[in-house]
Order: sequence, then structure tokens, then C-alpha cells
Amino acid sequence: MRSSYSEKDETPEFWFNTKTGLVEVGKQSAAVFRFGPFATRAEALKAIELQKARSKAWREESEED
Repeated sequence: MRSSYSEKDETPEFWFNTKTGLVEVGKQSAAVFRFGPFATRAEALKAIELQKARSKAWREESEED
């Protein structure tokens, strides 16, 4: 897949690829493997931690209901 990012873009999107564990600029891989978008490469690198925290919060919220 080609990157959707070009030098003309003012604000690139960063995606975490769950299959490769790498950060991509633009939509380079299949949607099933992308997590994001994120505003920065650093945020995308923390994608797995973020997902774990969100899942835990959702799980705790469900248990309270």
C-alpha cells in the first residue's frame, strides 16, 4: 500500500502497525493492522500501552454496571 502522506501535507498522521510493531506515516498498511491515527510518532509508539489502559478502563466500567 502506498503512503497517503506527501510533503504537501501540513500535518501527517502516524499509525502503529500491530503486525510489524512499527510506526507508519500515513495509511501504509491494511486497516486491520493499523492503530491510530496519532499526531506524533512518539504517541504512536505508545499505542499498545494506550490500548491496554483503555481496555482496562472499559473492563472496569463494565464491571460496575
